[in-house]
Amino acid sequence: MNVSSIVIQVKKEFIEEVVSLLKECDFCDYHFHDENKGKIIVTVEGEGIEEEMKKVREIEALAHVISAEMMMSYSEDELDKEREKLELSGNVPSILNDENVKAEDIDYRGDLKRKL
Repeated sequence: MNVSSIVIQVKKEFIEEVVSLLKECDFCDYHFHDENKGKIIVTVEGEGIEEEMKKVREIEALAHVISAEMMMSYSEDELDKEREKLELSGNVPSILNDENVKAEDIDYRGDLKRKL
């Protein structure tokens, strides 16, 4: 499953109309908008990038939409592959697998290898 955030640009005078369309549609989830900037944030989900891009094209086709750009994307398959690489390489610091360590107690400074 993939989940991606989409930033939609519209003219300020059409933002409420486009927000209403997005809230009623079945191809994305509305989150918020900035009326002054004419920007709307939604997310789309899909089994793969092709399904997500189809939904982005549906957003682009809505009346008054100037652009719809994918900004952030999450892919379960990619995450699983990267986790597997880490586990096979043995480079996962033991502190990250210690259930007794609270996340807020880890002093992260951009490089866990130096910390440990």
